[in-house]
Amino acid sequence: MQPANKLINQQPAYIQSYIASPERRRQLYRRTLIIVVLSQIFGGAGLAAGVTVGALLAQDMLGTDGFAGIPSALFTLGSAGAALIVGRISQRMGRRIGLAAGFMTGGIGAIGVVLSAVTHNIVFLLVSLFIYGAGTATNLQARYAGTDLATAKQRATAVSIALVSTTLGAVAGPNLVDTMGRFATGIGVPALAGPFILAAAAFLTAGLILLLFLRPDPLLVAKAIAEAPATGEAARTGDSSGLAAANKSGIVAGASIMVFTQIVMVAIMTMTPVHMGHHGHGLRQFGLVIGFHVAAMYLPSLLTGYLVDKIGRTWMAVAAGVTLLAAGVMAAVVPAHSLPLLTIALILLGLGWNFGLISGTALIVDATTMSNRAKTQGSVDVLIALAGASGGALSGMVVAQSSYAALSLAGGFLSLLLIPVVIWSQRKGN
Repeated sequence: MQPANKLINQQPAYIQSYIASPERRRQLYRRTLIIVVLSQIFGGAGLAAGVTVGALLAQDMLGTDGFAGIPSALFTLGSAGAALIVGRISQRMGRRIGLAAGFMTGGIGAIGVVLSAVTHNIVFLLVSLFIYGAGTATNLQARYAGTDLATAKQRATAVSIALVSTTLGAVAGPNLVDTMGRFATGIGVPALAGPFILAAAAFLTAGLILLLFLRPDPLLVAKAIAEAPATGEAARTGDSSGLAAANKSGIVAGASIMVFTQIVMVAIMTMTPVHMGHHGHGLRQFGLVIGFHVAAMYLPSLLTGYLVDKIGRTWMAVAAGVTLLAAGVMAAVVPAHSLPLLTIALILLGLGWNFGLISGTALIVDATTMSNRAKTQGSVDVLIALAGASGGALSGMVVAQSSYAALSLAGGFLSLLLIPVVIWSQRKGN
């Protein structure tokens, strides 16, 4: 085995300085969070603007409700492929290249959606939505960048900082739907394509921020530190988590928690605007409800991250299941004309997703090593994206064959499966 000082000397000079200096690592950790926050603000706007009207655009162009869930299915399916690719690029070349490429690809897809709406080309719309999914996958994967240099006790908090920053853009996006619709009409573009103009600009901007400013790359620095475990702060504190053996039960549990929460959230969220449209609500109301929903997905993240780090991943995963159940039941029973009650149901839906995502993400980071972390994270996000694709595709069919209430109840009770998953992971970990 090579001595630690020889391993350090094999690294580039700029990385050597971070291995040798705990203070420089802390500074890079803080700087990385700032860059991730900036990119997430724009990424959130790109994600939420498209999600709000995707089903409505498909409904308008396809002329039926039965396939209204197809856009959600396509861009989440596209995000599955993107998550895999971004994860592997990040593992080999660092977060900067992987995340920047993903956001820019999503921006190109959003431009394609606008062009397909102008030309009324259904095939081009479906292809563009698939490509647009790269932006949604990257927006989700960016949360991992903040954890690369975090200690074990900072991981959930680091994830929460990335997610809460998404709130600014994610809330602004749906509430700009009406404005972007008028802007689009003014330049000869269908109103429902307007939010995708915003999505294109937002995703491209997020990619440029990461490409230009995420230097030094946090993952590359963290990998170098993990290869020299006897140096610096790790030796003094005993923090050698980067070298710990992979925990398969932790990976399975974390992935399962995020998959179940994603299926439930996407299915109910996708069909809510369609359900509202059938009962006389318009674009402004869609934007309001989805805006509150997206805010609940991201805004509580700082508190959620603190609770996940303090009271544990397990209890917050159980809280996710219970909250999603409450959301599904409420969405099913409240009157469709009651905007306040429907908004509360969607707030609970977003909150349950937030609990599940942060607790599941923390479990994944805990269970992986620096040698396989980004690759594993990308693979897990593939499952999350496929879960979302399934939820989005099936949601329209379920509503067409039964009702929005049946969809919401089914989703709520499906979320209870989180509890046995958590119990199983606890027993396997003991």
